[in-house]
Amino acid sequence: MTTLNLTLPNSIQRHLQEMADLEGVPINQFVMSAVVEKISALTAEAYLGTRASRAAPDAFRAILDKVPHRAPLEGDE
Repeated sequence: MTTLNLTLPNSIQRHLQEMADLEGVPINQFVMSAVVEKISALTAEAYLGTRASRAAPDAFRAILDKVPHRAPLEGDE
């Protein structure tokens, strides 16, 4: 593992401590989880962007055209 020194304003550090306490975890674990979530979100965004760039709109439309046209069920309007 790597140690990282981080300088934060006191107000952010207080909020960080409060959030970690609410989660019942040490600050280090809370920060690590937050960083992992951010990396995951950015990675997913890049992955989905790559997949979307390969999409074939005509093929998608052909699939949608196979869906029967009908009124929505009660409660789904």
